[in-house]
Amino acid sequence: MLAHFKTIQSYGSSEIIIKKSRFIGHAKPVESEEEAVQFIEAIKKEHKAATHNCSAYVIGERDQIQKQSDDGEPSGTAGKPILEVIKHQGLKNIAVVVTRYFGGIMLGAGGLIRAYTDGAVVGIEAGQPIYKVNHQKVLIEVDYTWYGKIENELRNQGMLLGDIQFTDKVTVACYPLAAAAETFINWATDITQGQGMITTGENEYIIHKNLPE
Repeated sequence: MLAHFKTIQSYGSSEIIIKKSRFIGHAKPVESEEEAVQFIEAIKKEHKAATHNCSAYVIGERDQIQKQSDDGEPSGTAGKPILEVIKHQGLKNIAVVVTRYFGGIMLGAGGLIRAYTDGAVVGIEAGQPIYKVNHQKVLIEVDYTWYGKIENELRNQGMLLGDIQFTDKVTVACYPLAAAAETFINWATDITQGQGMITTGENEYIIHKNLPE
């Protein structure tokens, strides 16, 4: 897993008007090429009366899947600019479609590139860019007599906490950054003076608006 990557939170769309042509940017987070293709086809179906539905997507930890389509616009004036916006913003696992309803005024190659670039930008903004950050789940199980101290120390540290289970003991789910998990476990062992049971769960991506420091 990557330490973190940038994507968007959910489907979003926004419209701009350029020389009487409507450009509607649509963006959606996707996990596979199949999901990206299905999204593009759904937009094409929804906007089948549109002049063009141009698209691009980037998928994979190493951006190994990259595709773009001009959908009838002059070569290099639509799909490539959309793809370049995705890459320039450092986004992964995302599909973007820019729908055009022709308004009667020709834009020229340069105008088309700018229009599809702007359409991609507003669609991505509508999808709300976020970071998915790799965290390690760490469970700390302690007697009730330790709980107050542990909770206070965790909150002072600004630790991301999950569920807290109260049974015969207290189990607190913590989510340190994966890269700092070993340091956190050592810290938790010291704080509990070895009286707590510390176990690790799976790594998982957690959404952040900004990268944690």
